[in-house]
Amino acid sequence: MKYESIGDIYSANQRISEQFENLVSQISEPEAAAVTEGNWSISHLVEHVAIVDDAAAKVCTKLLAAAKLAGKPADGGFALSAGFGENAGKMATARVEAPAQVHPTGNVTLADSLARIRATAGSIGSMRDDLESYSLDGHTFPHPFLGELNAGEWLVMAGLHKGRHASQIQNLLDKIRE
Repeated sequence: MKYESIGDIYSANQRISEQFENLVSQISEPEAAAVTEGNWSISHLVEHVAIVDDAAAKVCTKLLAAAKLAGKPADGGFALSAGFGENAGKMATARVEAPAQVHPTGNVTLADSLARIRATAGSIGSMRDDLESYSLDGHTFPHPFLGELNAGEWLVMAGLHKGRHASQIQNLLDKIRE
C-alpha cells in the first residue's frame, strides 16, 4: 500500500481493523485459549495487539505534541521514509521476537482485549485532524525493528502489525478447527 496522506493511513488501518475484529469476534474463548504452536494462543496474540496499539497511540500523542509545539503546518502529503520501507519489507517474512514490554500477560479475555483495541482506536481517531494539520517531519521515536519513526509511520506500523497478527490468528484458528 502506498500512503500519500494521513487520510490514506487512516483508511488502510480502518480496513485492517474491521477485518481483525470480524475475525476475532467469531472465535470462542476455548479456541482463543488453545495453544497450537509456540507459546502464544490466539488470546495472547489479541492481547499483544492491544498492548502494541496502545503503545503506538502513546508515542503518537507525544510526537504530535512536539509537532504542535513546533507549529509548522503540514503540506497535506505523506511519504514513508526509505528506511521504513526497507525494514518493514525485511520484517514481513521474518520471525520477530516481541520485546518484553509488549508481551501478553495471558490474564486478559478476548473481549477485554478487543475493548482495549476499540478504546485505543478512538484515541487515535481523535488525533487525525492535528496529524493532518502539523508537519510530522523531524519528530521521531525509535521502533525496536523499524528504526526512527514519525507519528504517521507509527500509525502505519500499528496497522501492518495488526494485519500480520490477523494472518497468524487465522492460521492458528484453521489448525484448531481441523
